[in-house]
Amino acid sequence: MADSSHIPDKAYADLGFVGSRPARPLRILAEYLHPETRFYDLAISDTIVFFGSARFQPRDEAEAALDAARGQGGDVANAERNLATARYYEDARTLAHQLTEWSRGLEKRRKRFVVCTGGGPGIMEAANRGASEAKGLNVGLGISLPQEPSGNPYSTRQLSFEFHYFFMRKFWFVYLAKALVAFPGGFGTLDEFFEVMTLLQTGKLKKRMPIVLFGSEFWNDVLNLDALVRFGTIDRADLDLFRVSDTVDDAFDFITTELSADAIDQPGGRW
Repeated sequence: MADSSHIPDKAYADLGFVGSRPARPLRILAEYLHPETRFYDLAISDTIVFFGSARFQPRDEAEAALDAARGQGGDVANAERNLATARYYEDARTLAHQLTEWSRGLEKRRKRFVVCTGGGPGIMEAANRGASEAKGLNVGLGISLPQEPSGNPYSTRQLSFEFHYFFMRKFWFVYLAKALVAFPGGFGTLDEFFEVMTLLQTGKLKKRMPIVLFGSEFWNDVLNLDALVRFGTIDRADLDLFRVSDTVDDAFDFITTELSADAIDQPGGRW
């Protein structure tokens, strides 16, 4: 006699199938539809994206680590470097706080210019933290990586996501972005910055987007874009696609002036 107590799983409830290679298109689509639904429900159509290193620490943690290294015979040079780079964490935190306060004073129909990060530690945590301290919603677009924790305690819970596919995460970085701030970072930061540059230069990204490279000491060492002009691989005008800034006040004034002139009256996203 057949076992009538066994009811087969529906296809979407079969985790073995959903995680399989044939179901990859379903997983990709889910990483589009899930964030889209959350953004729509919370009326978010414009973001200010923060990129930067996951390794930078808050100043108080860096100071405590340096004291411990000096007192216990630890790696003092590394601790001193971490304290020096802690300024970027604090600047990202302050800038996100100021931008969130500014955006909260704009129209109420939509959540305008919400801080958005990669959802991890370092600069990402700092920006989410600053926005949270300004009592604003903020987005964390996390990615599952074996060597890096995903998520931080400051991104808004309903707007915290965990992506598997880098390209879907990048889509959501750019799709709602109306401004971008790139703090010093590693391969991931460079990858994200240059992808946006490529989209702007080639006209695939139609919107005008104020972009700030924060920290001239770092960026002037890491990027020699004048060499690309000299060799003729980019135009001199391509260097006008971004601004290098060293202070929170300068970055804030540039972003808010540009957004006030070009984006505030423009519809955001597809809704």
